[in-house]
Amino acid sequence: MRKKEFAARVWSKLMAFEKQQGLLKQGDSVLAAVSGGPDSVCLAHYLTQQSRRKSFKLNLLHIHHGLRGKAADADAAFVRKLGDGLGVNVRVIEVAVRERAQRRGKGLEDAARELRYGALEDCARKLGANKVATGHQLDDQAETVLLQLVRGSRLETLAGMAPSRALGDALLIRPLLPLSRADVRAYLEVHSLKHRVDRTNADPRFTRNWLRRHVLPLLEKGNPKIRERLSALAAEVRLLTARRP
Repeated sequence: MRKKEFAARVWSKLMAFEKQQGLLKQGDSVLAAVSGGPDSVCLAHYLTQQSRRKSFKLNLLHIHHGLRGKAADADAAFVRKLGDGLGVNVRVIEVAVRERAQRRGKGLEDAARELRYGALEDCARKLGANKVATGHQLDDQAETVLLQLVRGSRLETLAGMAPSRALGDALLIRPLLPLSRADVRAYLEVHSLKHRVDRTNADPRFTRNWLRRHVLPLLEKGNPKIRERLSALAAEVRLLTARRP
């Protein structure tokens, strides 16, 4: 399949999922989390196109975690430049992840997640945004479900990440959930979009990275569609648990 045809298929996935879930509407005010990585760049570009089609307001938020020195500074500069190119306003918020982790006895990943969602909620409230968008995609969903299976969690946790959920007074939406990591890369390539690489995402000391790099490739040998299957399992669990009395 040629690149443009592949990109058209990706766009069709996004549009069908958005319509099915009712994620974006005319008159919305959307705040998108943009790290500068491939998924978030794809999200920013897609939402920019849709904001023009559906006449909704869009702002981008970059959260500087203060963990990677000059690389993190370069990420923030990249997102500002991306926003300029897209014609979208960018805000940058700095959070102190290491201090939070030490103060509360948490791991860096957990502390970063707490601060990230807190910053998104706070910024959405200040901007009057009714939607907050993140760039989670299908592979992220599969990794989340697998992580819960490894931890031996309850059935409810296998529901993974919902397409939308409440975040303070806003609705958190995940428009890229139907896309695989390969879909995202194709989208970026066709639209000639650059992105940043966070090398901590390859650090096997973090359980999710270890699952991504070592466990999922082994499972794919038994089922090449394991990522799609894990994502489908999450949807099935959400439906099952929603029906419980």
